[in-house]
Amino acid sequence: MARLFLGAFLAILAGYAMAIEEPEYAVTEQSAPFELRTYGPRIVAEVVVAGSMDEASGTGFRLLANYIFGNNTAASGGSEKIQMTAPVGMELSSEKIRMTAPVSLQESGGRWRVSFVMPSQYTMDTLPRPNNAAVTLRQIPETRYAVIRFSGLTGAQKVAQKTAELEAWINEKGLKPIGRPELARYNPPWTLPFLRRNEIMVQYK
Repeated sequence: MARLFLGAFLAILAGYAMAIEEPEYAVTEQSAPFELRTYGPRIVAEVVVAGSMDEASGTGFRLLANYIFGNNTAASGGSEKIQMTAPVGMELSSEKIRMTAPVSLQESGGRWRVSFVMPSQYTMDTLPRPNNAAVTLRQIPETRYAVIRFSGLTGAQKVAQKTAELEAWINEKGLKPIGRPELARYNPPWTLPFLRRNEIMVQYK
């Protein structure tokens, strides 16, 4: 069921492919497949859900899709559809789970934070309010990330492997990570695996 929800959400996402907005960032260092990026301020809609990675993906995407497709209250008093953006983010939110062990998270039934970046024309004052209390809006200030980019599928083992590679690179650079890794996915589910764009992002200072 979770896969069906995720597939439906990303199917709609694909329909907006020509108009997808991504948050702006500046690349300050690049050593493929790694990058250091600085992102400008942005707003995200997010939910915190429990379960395996697949289960949390389905639940989180369904709740966020429900919000952006009209389960909200605009300033006018009605509802408003919100334009799609990419990527959709997913990160560990349980304090008890090591950030290099997504597989352990699945085994322990930990919690995930699933987020969707809001289009840049909105502010916290102009965004429609979610009708579902599970969906919250959050302003994120300018942020620096270390990123690893990869193609293929995003199963737990692959995510764990790429996270470990990124953490090793971060250590080599002498950077101090902040928080937990975020998985960013950009493509609809029927995209051929070798054409998919996925990223693991870790905030640093």
